[in-house]
Amino acid sequence: MSEDTLRSNERDLRQISLRQRVMCDVSTSTLGTTLFGQQMALPLILGPVGFAGMYDRRGEVQAALAARDAGLPFCLSSLSICGIDEVRSGSGTPPWFQLYMIKDRGYMANLLDHARDVGCPVLVFTVDLPVPSPRYRDYRTGFRGDPGVARFIKLAWDTLTHPKWAVNVMLKGRPHSFGNFAPGIKEAEALANFSSWVLKNYEQKLTWDDLQWVRSHWSGPIVVKGVLDQVDAEEAVRAGADGIIVSNHGGRQLDGAPSTISMLPKISQQVSGRIPVLVDGGIRTGVDILRALASGADACLIGRAWAYGLACGGREGVAQVIRILQNELRITMALTGCTDVRKIDSSILT
Repeated sequence: MSEDTLRSNERDLRQISLRQRVMCDVSTSTLGTTLFGQQMALPLILGPVGFAGMYDRRGEVQAALAARDAGLPFCLSSLSICGIDEVRSGSGTPPWFQLYMIKDRGYMANLLDHARDVGCPVLVFTVDLPVPSPRYRDYRTGFRGDPGVARFIKLAWDTLTHPKWAVNVMLKGRPHSFGNFAPGIKEAEALANFSSWVLKNYEQKLTWDDLQWVRSHWSGPIVVKGVLDQVDAEEAVRAGADGIIVSNHGGRQLDGAPSTISMLPKISQQVSGRIPVLVDGGIRTGVDILRALASGADACLIGRAWAYGLACGGREGVAQVIRILQNELRITMALTGCTDVRKIDSSILT
């Protein structure tokens, strides 16, 4: 992959110009909103990031705590180091739960039932990964590839040259298994083994009709993640989705696909207020959040931003990222004459 789509996610956001307004009385502002019946301090969700428990000790719990303290939802990836139960007990709040369709429907049904019983309020159903893309960056870093001496040396060197991480995560952050799958799938007990198992077991026969099967095991809101086309947005509404996330998987699936922000207005117009429209991909600043809201999003998800914060500073690092975004959003709203995130629309765009 040349990662063109990954770069376009950020580039296209930066090219959106905002109208600077003055004399609008911005002495008070409202940044909070409601989504799927949940009060949110910002129109922001910490999106699902796989392997987050490898960035900091029991990383998913740390991120969930930061989100809880900030009054934001945290979405747990099904490919997480910490399982649903650990995240719920560690943060005191059940997370949103993200899941792919896998071929083992029996285990998938059990996982959905468990997420429901734990109290997860929203299911984020990712549909844009029927096959994995060739992510060459992962091969260069040693994250993927056939086991061998060269890969072992690369990983060993990375560990030795990052002693703080080695102690905090590799020694004190165990077990390093997939917490949501390890209880029922032997391959999930080791990251390398389970990664190959996942790649072989994603469901390639997935169709919109399968959403009804998911619905039979989930009574709460279902948000379909990975929509990047108006036709698919309409199909999601027809199939009974409660929301959609305009997403290209962070630019890591179809290289050459359009940026999410370029497709957001068209998709938002297509569903015309029938279901909430969320967006991810390239959101790095509070200015980006405002741009996305003005382009038709009801809320944004971030991934890399909070993952970097977690890697740098654990729970406090994630909290700092949220504070920065909140402050930037408030300032940008004031300078565009906006006082309520729920009323932001395309009128603030040039």
